[in-house]
Amino acid sequence: MRPKPFLSKPLAEHRNYVQDTNSDTIWHRSQMRTLYVDTDRSQVVYHANYLRYFEFGRAEFMREANYPYKEIEESGFIYPIIKTELNYYTPLFYDDLMYVHTRPATLELVKLQFDYVITRAEDGEIICTGYTKHCAVNTDGVPVEIDKKTILLWEEFPR
Repeated sequence: MRPKPFLSKPLAEHRNYVQDTNSDTIWHRSQMRTLYVDTDRSQVVYHANYLRYFEFGRAEFMREANYPYKEIEESGFIYPIIKTELNYYTPLFYDDLMYVHTRPATLELVKLQFDYVITRAEDGEIICTGYTKHCAVNTDGVPVEIDKKTILLWEEFPR
């Protein structure tokens, strides 16, 4: 079943944030174009590349929040993905302009989740939805509590 359309309106106080008028949820929005190398023999974006797009959205969100992954890792934390979910609705093709919408979702003691919605920029059609779940570990790979700056980022995200 297709989800309700993603109808976004920009937030005046946050440059790269939009509000989905159907759900009232707020999302960080970044844009990118599909590359030819992202497509498969059937001329559509290969399914696994949507995880790359999720990573792009997540990295752009964290960078804009002044907490890029490089800084997280330099502070001794690593957040490997432990679970993903992707739901595909319609394909992207070479050179399509897309919006990757990202938002922090659940936050537990050692786990956190980002949610995503990818839409075609031209018409707002939902292409893919999903999430990535991450576990906080130290540089030795031992699970640890989520760092304070990440917790603050979750708490300060516009709701």
